[in-house]
Amino acid sequence: MTTETPIVRLTDLRLDRGGRAVLRDINLSVPRGSIVAVLGPSGSGKSTLLSALTGELAPAAGRVEVLGREVPQRSRALLELRKGLGVLLQGNGLLTDLTAAENVALPLRTHTDLPDALIRRLVLMKLNAVGLRAAADAYPRELSGGMARRVALARALALDPPLMIYDEPLTGLDPIASGVVMSLVRRLNDTLGLTSIIVTHHVHETLPVADHAIVIANGGIVFSGTPAELEASSDPLVQQFLRGQPDGPIAFDAAPRTAEAA
Repeated sequence: MTTETPIVRLTDLRLDRGGRAVLRDINLSVPRGSIVAVLGPSGSGKSTLLSALTGELAPAAGRVEVLGREVPQRSRALLELRKGLGVLLQGNGLLTDLTAAENVALPLRTHTDLPDALIRRLVLMKLNAVGLRAAADAYPRELSGGMARRVALARALALDPPLMIYDEPLTGLDPIASGVVMSLVRRLNDTLGLTSIIVTHHVHETLPVADHAIVIANGGIVFSGTPAELEASSDPLVQQFLRGQPDGPIAFDAAPRTAEAA
């Protein structure tokens, strides 16, 4: 840990959905240059936390600071802040009638006035960074699931954001593609000087590339520490989650959940 201002800081945060508290008493600091895994079972509030980081959900209490400033509520200021965030959605979000290169170019065409020739060069650089320069002219339907996920990653990196947020990046991928994507996350984080937050329930695939892990369950953070400390934890709640046990302190389908509380 350093004395440098963390790239993300959550202080006494409470997040509500539908009039009820989904998360409460959340305190977290994410150091620059690190990879933090946000783990937890389905319905624990991981996606709700992501919504707070991107400004889609305002805190019911507490404070959310991203890139050294409190996340604004005004639309113009929020748009400026989001230019510094790269978000990889679990559904990829690629436009099917555009090629891989055209998909990656979208943020550059939307948010910059760069000439076409320079945009093309930047796009090829991003595709090369994810190992897909040769697929620049392919359409999403021509790509495997893992390749499409990497194109979406190249697009998320288009504006050179200092902070990357991954929302369930391994959903729908086979073990080999999952390994490729997670290895790529680690390499890009190190070579490009990024900070990454990975929101996921894929524990065993994510921990090897993470510097820090938190586990969310029962409305709060129940563990925060290194991956090694997580795997060595004797906490019954942590053990239930890591081992996938149906019975334990984490309630399974004890109450109805909304889709937003994933």
